[in-house]
Amino acid sequence: MNSKKTDMQGSHRRSFLLQATGAAGLMAGLNGSFNILRAAKTDSAGATATTVYGKIKGGAQGKTLAFKGIPYGTSTEGTRFLPPTKPAAWTGVREALALGPASPQVPSMLIPESMAQQPKGDANGTEDCLHLNVWSNSLKGKRPVMVWFHGGGYSAGSSNWEMYNGGNLAAKHDVVVVTVTHRLNVFGYLYLAELGGEKFANASNVGMLDCVAALEWVRDNIGNFGGDPGNVTIFGQSGGGGKVSTLMGLAPARGLFHRAIAQSGSNVMGQPADRATAGAKALMATLNVSSVDELQKLPVQKLLEGMRATRGLNLSPVVDGKTLPAGPFNPVSSPLSGNVPFMVGSTETEITWNAAYKGEPIEEAELIKRVSNAGKIDDAAAKELIRVYRKTRADWKPLQLWNLMGTDLSNFRTGTDAQADRRAMAERQAPVYKYYFQWYSPVRGGVLGSYHTLEIPFIFRTADICESMCGNGKDRYALEDKMSAAWVAFARTGNPNAKGNPTWKPYNLDSRNMAIWNNECRAADDPFKEERLARIAVKANTAAV
Repeated sequence: MNSKKTDMQGSHRRSFLLQATGAAGLMAGLNGSFNILRAAKTDSAGATATTVYGKIKGGAQGKTLAFKGIPYGTSTEGTRFLPPTKPAAWTGVREALALGPASPQVPSMLIPESMAQQPKGDANGTEDCLHLNVWSNSLKGKRPVMVWFHGGGYSAGSSNWEMYNGGNLAAKHDVVVVTVTHRLNVFGYLYLAELGGEKFANASNVGMLDCVAALEWVRDNIGNFGGDPGNVTIFGQSGGGGKVSTLMGLAPARGLFHRAIAQSGSNVMGQPADRATAGAKALMATLNVSSVDELQKLPVQKLLEGMRATRGLNLSPVVDGKTLPAGPFNPVSSPLSGNVPFMVGSTETEITWNAAYKGEPIEEAELIKRVSNAGKIDDAAAKELIRVYRKTRADWKPLQLWNLMGTDLSNFRTGTDAQADRRAMAERQAPVYKYYFQWYSPVRGGVLGSYHTLEIPFIFRTADICESMCGNGKDRYALEDKMSAAWVAFARTGNPNAKGNPTWKPYNLDSRNMAIWNNECRAADDPFKEERLARIAVKANTAAV
């Protein structure tokens, strides 16, 4: 267990976070790690690839080929709220050297250390946002394909953030990396199927249908980029983890991917259609429009303003009975992805992600109050739970305990835990592997702990351009090597065990084995058993009263 003594503070927020992608750059080897030097565009000395829509010319990042801003759908301007359509074919050779625009969105609540990875252009998103990026070492061959869905809940972010640049991961491990930008917030998740008549009967989960369209593009084209369309892994963090979880239960996505990784994000139940309809009605009332046709014609900024002003508007995937037949993990792990090996996990102190986080000490009374509120338990039960946690953390200060306990009681942990448990309960389904990221960032004097988004640079091998997030210590490189190797091993075979890493067994309800990622990496059976059982016990006792 990491026992850092630095005080940390996290605001207990249930929302998913922002994250995002990679910026362009050139690569060079340094200290055994591939590094991306920032640049506005990829170097034009690249290669030309063929897609079913026409030829595209990419650039070079060192020895890796990069194709950016590839359209996988047409602009949604004029067809707002409707499912995506295929891009029109073109003649000649289309340049694919610059990242495409983000979806229209509102500012993120991420801490500045993570926000440093966001390109300024994301703030000026457009409805022409259905683009993806591809990194590959060669246009020939059949490499595993890893398709990344960015975070930001379902309302913000893009694939353009610097920490998501796929060049280092592709270069080191010889995989094809794809990152995807799609519609967000009201443009991607406003449920209008019950309000707009026949024209909008399919206006449901269109942001997720964008993700499906991107996977269809991968199926139809990735073979021309050196990838294997029969070996596709979807992975994502926070809201991206929620999208991965949703795709596992999304009917149109069946068969389009073969492994799945949900990092610090989940979607167990989905949103009920009646609640989603009520939210859409509330938005229309806020904007003073009487029909979906009027809503479709409003300016982008007007829609975003209305979204921010509307209470009770939950923009997330909807259980509509068609695209999403049921909750992806409710009441059981969806049989639609039963043959897909699954990896899921979270960081130790997820809740220190928010921009309001200050890292200021708290007193014991405040710790008791926060644990009581987060766990919906009385003070006596909160004190008992704190006592159990302190048994192995005697020197931890109240704020350190809160950052861990607040995370354990939040949806960040309970959602990913529920998904692991329900996959483990399912009969005749592919295995699930569970992980726990425990490495603490040294930035800001260590007060951020193992915060939400922190594991991303270690998987993408972008730690060198993410110093704002993880500092500049040499310990980054060993962890980067181990984690990226495990993720790629899983993508390659469905088993995350890689040379030099501890043996990581599938998760089940008897052993509860999980991999713990830190400077000392290990795998252990039910490593936090006493705390887990204590949480169950205090909840049960409170419910009985």
